[in-house]
Amino acid sequence: MDMREIVFLHTGTSDRLGHLDHDAVRACVEPLDMYELPDTDLSAYRAMIVTGGVDQELLWRERDAIRRFLDAGRVLLFSGHLVRPWLPGIGLFVPREIRSHRDYAVRIAAPHPIFAHVREEDLTMRQGLAGFFARGHNPPPDGVEVLLELPGGEPIVYIDRVSTGGTMLVHSGGDLLGWGIERIYEGGPPITSAVHIPGQMLDWVLAEAGRLETARA
Repeated sequence: MDMREIVFLHTGTSDRLGHLDHDAVRACVEPLDMYELPDTDLSAYRAMIVTGGVDQELLWRERDAIRRFLDAGRVLLFSGHLVRPWLPGIGLFVPREIRSHRDYAVRIAAPHPIFAHVREEDLTMRQGLAGFFARGHNPPPDGVEVLLELPGGEPIVYIDRVSTGGTMLVHSGGDLLGWGIERIYEGGPPITSAVHIPGQMLDWVLAEAGRLETARA
């Protein structure tokens, strides 16, 4: 069986999918209507991307399949507020108490290839407003690698290699894959340093998948 690269779960209606036409994304990402998930052989993919706009009730019903996917040494990326416990080991979304826009400030907790050449202010601000990137966090288990956090130390992007046999990249905000390049398709303001994220993230995903495959060989 040929192993495909990355499957991107979407609803077909609520998600903005224009960024899937970006060359770097189209080269390795295959869109899948999430309602086809129960009939899809996930073992054909090296990684999965899930955004917060999906039906988490369905993901809850399919949680065993997702767990098997991860325990087989795969990579899963989730962006959004976790409202049902379908991700192994990850706590449900906790909103941050906000007193001013400064409470939304994103801090790089540790250097990582995904966020290389990306400025903190380009994560914090979008179209002159703060709060788009993260407004709270999905509590992680002990032992994760925290990449980004809010001013109170809440981890908003982290890598979990402890909860399953695979790797989860968890982000508590909007679609990380589209961050920075989606505005190309929306006619938004000038491109910022965040444009580096999607390509660097996909490179990391495939490298992490290769690491897991080598470790299991």
